[in-house]
Amino acid sequence: MNAASKKILIADDDASIRLVLSQAFTRLGYQVRATGNAATLLKWVSEGEGDLVITDVVMPDENVFDVLPRIRKERPKLPVIVMSAQNNLITAVNAAEVGAFDYIPKPFDLDDMTSAARRALSRPADPEAARAQARAVRDDRLPLIGRSGPMQEVYRTIARLVGADLTVLITGESGTGKELVARALHDMGRRRDGKFVTINLAAVPRERVETELFGKEDGDAGKLIEADGG
Repeated sequence: MNAASKKILIADDDASIRLVLSQAFTRLGYQVRATGNAATLLKWVSEGEGDLVITDVVMPDENVFDVLPRIRKERPKLPVIVMSAQNNLITAVNAAEVGAFDYIPKPFDLDDMTSAARRALSRPADPEAARAQARAVRDDRLPLIGRSGPMQEVYRTIARLVGADLTVLITGESGTGKELVARALHDMGRRRDGKFVTINLAAVPRERVETELFGKEDGDAGKLIEADGG
C-alpha cells in the first residue's frame, strides 16, 4: 500500500499543531483528517477511517489515556502515536501501558514524527505486546526528571523495557544517573516486588567480585566439581 492510499487521523486542540502536521503529511503523499476533540476522533475510528492515529494526550473533552482502550477495542490493529507536553517518565510509561505504538514529546521534531509515522504504518501495532511492555505508575513519584531531548529518549527507552524480563546494561559516565535509570526499571518492572541491590564494584577487590555478586567463596567451584565427580 503506497502513501497516497493511507490515511492519518490527527487529534490536537492546538490548531497550529494540526496545521503543521496536516501540511507535512499531505506533502509526503498521505491523506489527512484533523480534529480538535476526542469525540470526533472516536467517531472516525468507529467508522473504520484511518490507518494511523496521531493524538495529543490532553484534549478538551477527554484524556486520551481513557480513549485509547476504546480505540484498541474498536480497532485492535490500528497504530496510535501519542504526543504530549507533559514530558516525563510517567507519561511515557502510561502511553506504552495503554497500547500506544510510540510516544513523542512536545515540542517535537517534525522529522522524528514523520519517521515514527512511517514505522507505524509499515509495521502494524501489536496491542498485546505494547501492553506487556509497560505497567502504569500508580503514584506521582518521578524517579527521573528533565525535559531535554536526551531525557525524552531515556523515558521512551524505559517505557519499552519495563515490561520485559531482560538483563539491561546501562552505560554512561560517572554522575549521569545510571543508578536512577536502573531503579526506575526495577520499580516499574516485573521485579519491583523484589529487592533493589546496588554494589560499587570499584570499591570491591578484584578477587572478591564473584563472591559479592554470586555469593561464591574461594574454592567453592573446586568443591562442586569434586562433589559432582563422586
